Amino acid sequence: MMGLFGRLNEPRPPLSQLYQQATTTLPTFVQASPLALAYLELLGPLAWADFPEPPSPPRWSRQPEPRAHFVAAWLIKIAEQKRSMPALRQFLVQNPALVWLLGFQLVLDPTTPWGFDADASLPCHRHFSRVLRELPNDACRFLLASTVQLLQRQLPPDSHFGDAIALDTKHILAWVVENNPKVDMPKRFCKERQPKGDPDCKLGCKQKKNKAPHATTHDGSATTPTQQGQPASQAQVGEYYWGYASGVVTTKVAGYGEFVLAELTQTFDHSDISYFFPLMAQTAAHLGRKPPNGALDKAFDAFYVHEYFHQAGGFAAVPWADRADHHKTFSAEGLPHCAAGLAMPLKSTFRDNAGLVAHQAGRYACPLLFPEKTGAVCPITHKNWPTGGCVTTLPTSIGTRLRHQLDRTTDAYYQLYNQRSAAERINSLALALGIERPKLRNQQSITNHNTLLYVILNLRASQRLTTQRTAHAPPI
Repeated sequence: MMGLFGRLNEPRPPLSQLYQQATTTLPTFVQASPLALAYLELLGPLAWADFPEPPSPPRWSRQPEPRAHFVAAWLIKIAEQKRSMPALRQFLVQNPALVWLLGFQLVLDPTTPWGFDADASLPCHRHFSRVLRELPNDACRFLLASTVQLLQRQLPPDSHFGDAIALDTKHILAWVVENNPKVDMPKRFCKERQPKGDPDCKLGCKQKKNKAPHATTHDGSATTPTQQGQPASQAQVGEYYWGYASGVVTTKVAGYGEFVLAELTQTFDHSDISYFFPLMAQTAAHLGRKPPNGALDKAFDAFYVHEYFHQAGGFAAVPWADRADHHKTFSAEGLPHCAAGLAMPLKSTFRDNAGLVAHQAGRYACPLLFPEKTGAVCPITHKNWPTGGCVTTLPTSIGTRLRHQLDRTTDAYYQLYNQRSAAERINSLALALGIERPKLRNQQSITNHNTLLYVILNLRASQRLTTQRTAHAPPI
């Protein structure tokens, strides 16, 4: 009955080792379970043998259940769209072949056809939740990195995997009564009143489009708002809510599909641009290099975004953000032009600590007055001329010039920017798996859940690649 694995109560090899062995070596009841074999094919390619298990507390008298067993069970939970831990546990009890496959320590029962008590062999559903809440996210990211490496091996070398990436964020509603529009709550959106249902979620605003909150003039300067702003206390659910957001980096390979390269979950009070550097560091670690090209929405129109992809050997396709600054032109030496078209010399530099990234900024002065007065007058009689001429303050980074000089009308720009559809499709797949409304009540659980959700998407993509390769393989 047990094939080559001996007795039931002996430790089973990790899923990756079972995946590499012949199916005939599995127990008879596992071979007879199409569901167990399907999940062995789905989860087996991951590097389970190297899964980073946390150290056991020395006070424990017995070795705790390996965390890899729980993580594999959570992957099944996501794939089967089980909304709660009790539902997952009941599903496993109804499929004893999965209990054996996951590696949980078995409680023998010779009265059952498979020789063990599936219900007694599984921890309680509260322990499933406790492990998810306490597991470091690095362990889940290890599996996400494993899927990226798996995809790299499957795709042909000339596929340009990861050469062009897209970055986007997806909002996540916390499981709290404050997000229920049917409940009458006068102080629903008071950020000082933390919801009791989730101690970690934060209040944030979901904008329909990443653009300025009010219109701008033809030269890019902001106009005066004509209406009073709406306070959060009077807003409707959907504009403001308590929750989180998941940032994801994707890449599209023509003819093969879209894949996830990195993921980061934060509370909803973080700006979109705050995801950029952590996600790009994670992407570079997974790929083994920096991606040279990026497609991002206008929330990421910052000089350091353009600088990052320029230094990686490509460029960033980012729409011009509707801010108070307007497009500038530069001289061959990299000096900004004034309104009269004259190159403005650098007068001084300083360290600007405002914003997300501290950087060096420069003050550029009127060339007719600095470094020496030329005696000439402003050719366009600018309004600033009587008060000392124009002064412009800009970051000295090359990303500033790239942002202003990027031609957003070329075919190369549009072809790269269209890569953003990959992130949108990945977000749609994640939405179908329940990322938007998880039945979880703390940030660590939601963070781990999101990372594992993208692991499932990559594993399914890997299976499609295997099917394509098999379908196009020459006959023997």
